[in-house]
Parts: sequence; C-alpha cells; structure tokens
Amino acid sequence: MVFVIDPQSAGISGNMIIGALVDMGADKKSIKNLMEAVARDFGEVEVSLDKVDKNGIAATFCHVRTIDSENENNHHMHFIDFYEKIESLKSEDIENLTDEMVDKAKRVFKRIAISESRVHGKSLEDVHFHEVGAADAVADVFGSIYAYYDLGMDKDKVVGLPIAIGGGTAKTAHGIIPIPAPASIDILKGLNDNEYADAVKGQAQFKGGPVLSELATPTGCALYMELCDEYLEFAPMMSPEEVSYGCGSKEFDFPNVLRVVKSKVTNEKHRICVIETNIDHMSGEELGYLFDILLIEGASDVSMVPITMKKNRPGHLIKIISKPSMVNHLVDILFKETGTLGIRVSENTHRGVAERQFIPIDIEVGGHVYTINFKIGLIGDDIISHRAEYEDLRRIAVEQDIPLTEIREVANTMIRDYLENGREYE
Repeated sequence: MVFVIDPQSAGISGNMIIGALVDMGADKKSIKNLMEAVARDFGEVEVSLDKVDKNGIAATFCHVRTIDSENENNHHMHFIDFYEKIESLKSEDIENLTDEMVDKAKRVFKRIAISESRVHGKSLEDVHFHEVGAADAVADVFGSIYAYYDLGMDKDKVVGLPIAIGGGTAKTAHGIIPIPAPASIDILKGLNDNEYADAVKGQAQFKGGPVLSELATPTGCALYMELCDEYLEFAPMMSPEEVSYGCGSKEFDFPNVLRVVKSKVTNEKHRICVIETNIDHMSGEELGYLFDILLIEGASDVSMVPITMKKNRPGHLIKIISKPSMVNHLVDILFKETGTLGIRVSENTHRGVAERQFIPIDIEVGGHVYTINFKIGLIGDDIISHRAEYEDLRRIAVEQDIPLTEIREVANTMIRDYLENGREYE
C-alpha cells in the first residue's frame, strides 16, 4: 500500500493530520485518551474529534483546548528540559503509548528545535518554545504519531505532495514576520545527516497562497518531514482504496482540508540520478574495466553508447544510473579512471518501477534437479512479465549440453502453467 499526504490546497498542521487519519479509520477514542494523557504535565488538554462540513467537504476536525494555559511547562521551556520531559513519558503508565512512539516524537521536536536554533543563531541548549503552547504541540505530535502507527503506515510507503503555505505576515514574539514562518521554511529544507537522511527522500516542495494566512505550521511541517518517505511534485500512479479529510479551524472561501489517500501500489517512482560524460581517448580494454568497476562500486546500471564527437572523432557516451547517496562516490571514480574534464549530473530524475517478485521452481533435466528463478513483474495485481533468470538457464544448458533455447522453452511452459493454475507467488 501507499499513503499520499496531500496538503496542496490548504496546507498542513498537527490537528489536520490527526483529523485526516481518524477519518481514514485510526482509533478515535484511543487517540483522544493518549493526547490528553501525554499533555498532562504541560497544561492539560481536552480533545474532541468531530465530523464537520468544511465548504462542502465532509472532514474530521480535531480540536485541542488547553485547560491550564498558564502552566509553567506550557511556555518558555528550554528545549533540553522539554526533550527530557518527552523522554520521561516512557516510564509513565500511559495506555497504548510505546517507546517507538516516544522516539518518533522526539525526532519531530528535534527537527523544530534545530530549525529554531538555525534561524535564531542559538545552540540547541538555548532554544526554547514560546510561539506555540507546549501542551498543544505535544498533543498534536503524539496524536499524529499514534494514528500513523495505528493505521500501519510505518509498514507502507508515505508520499508527501507540495504544501500550500499561505502568505502575508504574522505577529510574533519577534515582531512582524513573513509567512511562512522562518522555522517552517527551515524545517522544510530537511536535515541531511545520517540520523535523518532526508536527502534520499528528495526535496520537499511548497508554494505560496492561496490566501493571506498561515496554512503550514512548524509542527505540521515537522510531522510531514518525519512521516513521509518521499516527496513528489505530482501524485504517483495510484489505484485508490480510501480517501480521508482532516480540517483546520480557519474558514476560507475554499475547503480548509488536508487530504490523505490510501492506495494499492501500482508502480513506484524512484528517485535516481543520471551521470554522463563523453570519452574519446580510452581503449576498449580500459572501457571494459571502467564498466566493471562502476558496477562493483555501486552504480545501479552502466551503459556505453558509441557516438561521434567534435572533429569527427569516434567516442563513447558513458551513462551511469545512480542512487542519490552514491553520486559523489561514482563521480570521483569517473574522474579518476577516465581523466575527463567534465561530468554531467542530472539529479532527482524519476523513473517508474514495476513491483518485482521472484519465484523458484524446481525442474528435472537428465536425472538432475535444478532450481530456476523466475522474475515476475507486477502493476498492482496484474502480472506484466515473467522471465527465467538467464544464469540459471545457462547453467543447465552447459551442464546438460542442450541448446539454451530448448531449456528456455521448457521454463516458459513451466511458469505459464504455474501462474495459470493460480498458485501463490511470494
């Protein structure tokens, strides 16, 4: 399955995420109880989850009301103290709260704190939360994370579409600032270190408008960055099963809703990078060696195409398909092995990839039993291809001294019979 979080029209916030996931089927009562329990030491909250009409769209509204807004833990709390207080929730007897959820929440709050520290030029130790009540934020973050796990989204892919961030200005403790808030825009830059590895997800995208109001809150942005596995400009090819809506409190002349779509996986969009260079000075042996080295060092695929270069010289276009994390390493190898003076890199190129599964089937040939592995290509539940692995066929052909075409024909008959008889494939 794939879940698509769609904040393109009205932005994103913590309570909108909760509303959309409750609308999707997350346990409403458990979420309410958990949110109220985790916020107890921050000022206490009262949570209600109701179905409402938002400009013609039936959506779920999560309303969080702070009971003790003057609680000393609700405002001006330093991040380190706040972080320790979140960690201490592990030792409290809170129904349905797991250590995994607490760790996920800590990552969300650390994203906010790191962005605040970068915006204000402070260390993490000096950062404190003051713009938004801690009780609200704690309830929103834990409610969203509980719903995420309750729906099993951690076991599936979560895709985020571009965020509508609103526009205009807002009055804050630091004076009048533009929308999006500096912290929100910094959060959407991501954290490209080993702990967060946002770089492999692609680049989160956002757009201004469509109103003069804040649509994307720092808490909503941090949850979006943490919960999504990939960011895309457009929705991937889908076969939707469920669509849900969570709404915000503001009223506009359009539905103020966050949409979440649950879909069967049809084909996946993988982010790759393409590395290219033109070569006219290497021998066939050197090119063959380069081909092997690039694959050994992590290239997903390598091709070499004969071309005619300047001054009518024969040459080769070397093209490498790479995971984003491997680009710098492969570029270094290409420079070192070829001596080329220029390499082109096309980053974050999309490619559609059908789901692949493998089926091993035993076959007896000449008194010996061999296993042939078949690669099955799938789009949703539809099989689009089924091929025997060449190396398995080649091994049998060589050992039994029979033509490759003959063993391939037998293998094709076997896999067709296997699939037509409705046998399960893994």
